[in-house]
Amino acid sequence: MIRRRFFSFFPSASRISQVWIPHLAEGTLDTYNIIGVGRRRSNVGLPQVSFVSPATQLTIFWIYAIENCFRGISSGGMASERERFDLSGPLHLTFIDWENENHRRSIAASLVQGVYIVERDRQEKREGPEALAPPWWEFFHFKLLRNLTDDTDFSIFGAIYEFKPPPSISSHSLDGSPRYVIAFRGTLTKPGSFARDIELDLHFIQHGLHRTSRFEIAMQAVRNMVAAVGDSNVWLAGHSLGSAMAMLAGKSMAKTGTFLSSYLFNPPYFSAPIERIKDKNVKHGIRIASSVITAGLAFAMKGKNQQRNQTDDPFAALSAWIPCLYVNPCDHICSEYIGYFEHRKKMEEIGAGSIERLATQNSIGGLLMNAMGRDTEPLHLIPSAYLITNSTPSRDIKEAHGIHQWWRDDLQLQSKLYKYK
Repeated sequence: MIRRRFFSFFPSASRISQVWIPHLAEGTLDTYNIIGVGRRRSNVGLPQVSFVSPATQLTIFWIYAIENCFRGISSGGMASERERFDLSGPLHLTFIDWENENHRRSIAASLVQGVYIVERDRQEKREGPEALAPPWWEFFHFKLLRNLTDDTDFSIFGAIYEFKPPPSISSHSLDGSPRYVIAFRGTLTKPGSFARDIELDLHFIQHGLHRTSRFEIAMQAVRNMVAAVGDSNVWLAGHSLGSAMAMLAGKSMAKTGTFLSSYLFNPPYFSAPIERIKDKNVKHGIRIASSVITAGLAFAMKGKNQQRNQTDDPFAALSAWIPCLYVNPCDHICSEYIGYFEHRKKMEEIGAGSIERLATQNSIGGLLMNAMGRDTEPLHLIPSAYLITNSTPSRDIKEAHGIHQWWRDDLQLQSKLYKYK
């Protein structure tokens, strides 16, 4: 099996400096060769590795979770049913009410799917009438304005769509519609894009996505579009790694006072899988301990005598930006957002709001890397959000993490607004 060295991380660790990761498109992960360790994984559960830092173990868990999400997906050949709009798209949306949250969600998810399929068309050399991507946007009267292409492997990771409704649609029916949507796909387990995608996943894990050339391309596209047509006319949308890209772009714009409507599907939250713990008291206790430790570290690193006021609070400046986060409790990659926001509410209720306000905008990993002089931004930490949870039973983690669930018309959804105070 071919192995590729994708990333060097945690350079301060003397025994662990690099991870070798198999090419997932060629098979499942059967070995994690970690310099200074080199243990094979057990037959069940997560890989058993000795003498590995907690941060590295958490990274391995995430790689394992990503593998499980995409295990069993074919690596080429004939188009799958899930790539075809006429077989798996939201054909029930024959009339669009742009003020209907379910319609907006379904269309945003379909446009993200369009990015996945336009890249698959490129990989499979499907052109003209053989291309499968166009129906994913044309059904909703969108036009593909241009693709966003990675400068390393030349894969298509994003797209800019323009809404072009026919004259027969009344202007009243268009209330709430966007003029442009900038959408980003997630990781593809295909040889033409996977190596670069997994490299970006690892940059995200290290809070370094903002330093990548792919994000720079995306951010420039967002800035140019907003400058040309105004913020009220632009939506952001993304899935998985693409939702991390959209979230970082949205946060960056919010810091300048520009708040973009954002639809983020299965946004990754890099954390230990606390949400998987069944005992609510144990889970709450772990979160309280984590908040106290994180807040203590943050306070110590900022200095006891440093004065903090409202203008120094980065979350206060971002709190007016309220993206829509779509998560599935069975998806371990994004489910921690449920506990993240609920815990903040519970800490306020027990009178520990000041601790949580400091803890909620920091991560232990980010603080430690900042202490080592590394420029990090834990982009998964956000002040406010509409959290939409899909409680519809999922067959496996692949389905729970998939984009297809979000345009179904039979979902069991719960929506909550969390506003940072």
